[in-house]
Amino acid sequence: MPLLPSRFIYVCLHFLVLYFQVQESQQTSADFRVYVENRTGTPDDLSRKQIRIYQLYSRTTGKHVQILGKRINANGDDGALLVVETETFGSHIRIKGKESGYYICMTNKGKIIGKLQGKNPECVFVEEVLENNYTALVSAKYKGWYLGFNRKGRPKKGSRTQQNQQEVHFMKRHPKGKVDPLPEFRFTTVTKRTRRARRLKPSSN
Repeated sequence: MPLLPSRFIYVCLHFLVLYFQVQESQQTSADFRVYVENRTGTPDDLSRKQIRIYQLYSRTTGKHVQILGKRINANGDDGALLVVETETFGSHIRIKGKESGYYICMTNKGKIIGKLQGKNPECVFVEEVLENNYTALVSAKYKGWYLGFNRKGRPKKGSRTQQNQQEVHFMKRHPKGKVDPLPEFRFTTVTKRTRRARRLKPSSN
């Protein structure tokens, strides 16, 4: 039986190594995707929390979301502050009224109500930044059900909402009289002329 050339054996081993590397990479990607989906779907108490205070301006009413105990509407004046507890993984948030201390929650029938305890999964929403720069808040528990208000500022049932409806579009606004604590970033546009000028600039030597 003739012996196989050493080069042929080397090529075969090389392809085997590449094959196993590709398989391992695909498995790792799949495992990580499942991990992200699980963590996003079920936020835990170990995630680092952040507290933010802002207003939610309703695109429909032109006013702000306010939590008056169990009652919630979008007829608040400028100054209706909300305390937003953010979990960094998955953009999961809990929203409560700064004065009332009640959380925005959604029942299994899609009804929007206020509750004193916000740890219930029904009180968790996921932020979605839309192409029109508005923000939508979808229930973390009831997929596809959004926080929304009609033209009179009354809550809409989650089962009757969709992402493209104006009723579910909000804009985050800073508290009255406050400005963004982060410094304003200004970007300078680099043109072809600027780049050419830099190349032609004599050195300091």
